[in-house]
Amino acid sequence: MNNTSASNKALDQQDLLEEAMRRAGSDDLGPDWFLGPMAVVLESIREEARLSEMGTIIQRETILNGLVNRLRMFDTIKKHPEILEEEVNVAGIVLGLPRTGSTMLHRLLATSAGMTGVRWWETQNFSPFPGEERGNPEPRREAAKKILKAMLESVPDLTAIHPFSIDGPDEEVIILGQFFISTMAPSTLYVPSYSKWLETADQRPGYEDLKTVLKFLQWQDVTRKGKRWVLKTPTHVTAPGTALDVFPESKLIVTHRDPLQTIPSFCSMVTSLYKLTSEDVNLAEAAAYTSRSWAGHLNRLAAFRKTADPDRFIDVRYEDQLASPHGVVHIVLDRLGVPQSNEIDAHITEWLEENAREKRATHKYSIADFGLTEEQIKKDFAAYSAQFLS
Repeated sequence: MNNTSASNKALDQQDLLEEAMRRAGSDDLGPDWFLGPMAVVLESIREEARLSEMGTIIQRETILNGLVNRLRMFDTIKKHPEILEEEVNVAGIVLGLPRTGSTMLHRLLATSAGMTGVRWWETQNFSPFPGEERGNPEPRREAAKKILKAMLESVPDLTAIHPFSIDGPDEEVIILGQFFISTMAPSTLYVPSYSKWLETADQRPGYEDLKTVLKFLQWQDVTRKGKRWVLKTPTHVTAPGTALDVFPESKLIVTHRDPLQTIPSFCSMVTSLYKLTSEDVNLAEAAAYTSRSWAGHLNRLAAFRKTADPDRFIDVRYEDQLASPHGVVHIVLDRLGVPQSNEIDAHITEWLEENAREKRATHKYSIADFGLTEEQIKKDFAAYSAQFLS
C-alpha cells in the first residue's frame, strides 16, 4: 500500500470518529458542528500535506487525541452539569503577527496576581484521564512531557524558536485545532485549501466550545476561581469580531513588529513543524503561502478595526516591550483594570530573570532560505506597516 492510500485509510473521518468513541467509551461528541470543518481539513491533509509514513501515524493519533478530549469533556459535563454554570472572565486576548514578543507578554500577564491562562499541558489534554482525581492532573503533565520530548527529538531547533514550558501559559489555538476550526493546521501542515476555506468560515462555534473548555478547566482547578483569563494566539486575527462577541468582557491586545523580522522567523518555525510529519517540505512554497496568508489576515483585521470600538484594542510594539517590559505590562494591566502593585513589579523582574532569551539557543535562519525578498515582504505588508509601525 502506497503512502497516499495509507493516509486515506488512516485519515478517514468515519473511522476516526468510531475509533475515538471506542477509546473514550462514549459516543457523546457534543454539538456536531465540527464535522464539516473536520471533513475539509482531512481532505486538505490527504491531498496537500505530503505526509510521511510516520507523519500519517502522528497526524492520526493527534486527531484521535483531540476527539477523545472532546468526548471525555462532554461525558464529564453530563455527569457534572454545574460545569456549564462556571463564570468565565476573559480580561484580554493577545493576537497579532507571530514572533512579536507575544509569548513573553502573554506569560507575564497570565501569571500576574489574579490572572490565569491555559497551560501547555492542558492544551494537549484538557480533559482528565480515566480515574484521574479532580485537582491532581499529574498523569496529564507527564503525558505532556513525553509529547514535548518526542517533538524536540525530531526537531531540536524548536526550543530556539519557541520557549516551551509544560506549566507555562500557551496558545489555545492547540485546543481550537482539536475542533478543526483554527489556523493550527496551517501552522503545522501544508494545507492551503483548508487555509483558504477558513478565511470565510464561521468560527463562532469553535469559540463557543473554547469557552466551554475554559469553564471545564476552571472547574477542574479550584485555585482559578475568581481569576481572570488572558488568552493568546496570533491567529485570533482571523476572527476578531467573533472573539469579542463570545468574550464581551475582553480587550484585544495586538502585538506589532516589522514584518521583515517576523515573517522569515515565522516561516522558520512553520517549516520546522512541517518536518515533524513530512519528509517533502518545500521551503519556498511554504514561505510564500505563509507570507501571503498573513498579509491577508492583517488587511482583514485593519478593515475590522475601522468599524470596531477602539477602546476594545490595546496596541503593543515589540520595541517598546523590549525597552520597557515593566512599563508595557503595567500599561496593559491598567487598561485591563488590574490595580498596580509592588507585587506585580517583583513578578515581572523575577520572570524576566528566569526566562532571559540568552538562556535559550539562538534561532538561526536567513530570509534567503525561504525564497523571500525584502521587496516582496515590504510590498505585501505596506498597508500594515504604514498603519501600525510608522
